[in-house]
Amino acid sequence: MEELTTFESRLAALGGTVSVWCGRPGEAAAYTRSPDVTHYPASTMKVGVMAAAYRLADAGRLDLDTEIPVHEQFTSAVGGVFGMSRSYDSDQQVWRLVGGTASLRWLIRRMIVRSSNLATNLVLEQVGYAAAQEAFRVAGATDSITRRGIEDMAARDAGVDNEITAADLAGQLSAIHLGRMADRASCDEMLAVLADQEFTDDLVAGLPPGTRTASKNGWIDGVRHGATLVYPDDAPPYVLVACATTPLATSEDGSDPVCRTFADLSAVVWRLRHRLGSPVTAA
Repeated sequence: MEELTTFESRLAALGGTVSVWCGRPGEAAAYTRSPDVTHYPASTMKVGVMAAAYRLADAGRLDLDTEIPVHEQFTSAVGGVFGMSRSYDSDQQVWRLVGGTASLRWLIRRMIVRSSNLATNLVLEQVGYAAAQEAFRVAGATDSITRRGIEDMAARDAGVDNEITAADLAGQLSAIHLGRMADRASCDEMLAVLADQEFTDDLVAGLPPGTRTASKNGWIDGVRHGATLVYPDDAPPYVLVACATTPLATSEDGSDPVCRTFADLSAVVWRLRHRLGSPVTAA
């Protein structure tokens, strides 16, 4: 894995905190860099919210085809009510339904493929924080937590925030791939949703065009994360997660140096796709 250790200087140049987990699903990591350091998750927390919904559906406690009211005000994790901002959302389709209804299954899809913040809070409202947290634990995650919805600033200001690690996010994707997160049919449906991801500016951008992936990323100023399952035609699948908390993360369109570095990292891992069985750990 000399190419990955050589790439360390590129990751270090991003400043802040940069974490990486790379390896085969269900196996020891082939390469890590600060994999257990916590980051604010941005939209990567949506993977766990989706998984929680499917797990509850498998248990007969939630019907994903149920139509629920679409609204933009929610109960804060610390009490009171907060409203969401339409301009802060990357998906306007859900907002057009405010005052009407939408199915949970459709909202889950919008939450992933267009990273809809409004859809996320609507789904999280139905599944609850405990179920979202269980979606980490069933994947073996130990350091990540979902404690508030998106734009719940009162909770954030009170110190009630969400956290993610590269290792835990890799564990969630691996559990979905292996059929351990939920029933096999539910996991396959989640993989199909992740495969339709429309934001592909970071890790996916470093792969050959047409490569099959199942991915989710997230960003705000100062944060850029990417997580993807990669399915080469000529090698076993692998997971690559990269999380950066750095002032250089400033763009949602792939134009900042973090996105470019993540794409180049992904290209390096692609070249090593046949040799992801020899663990290498960086500081």
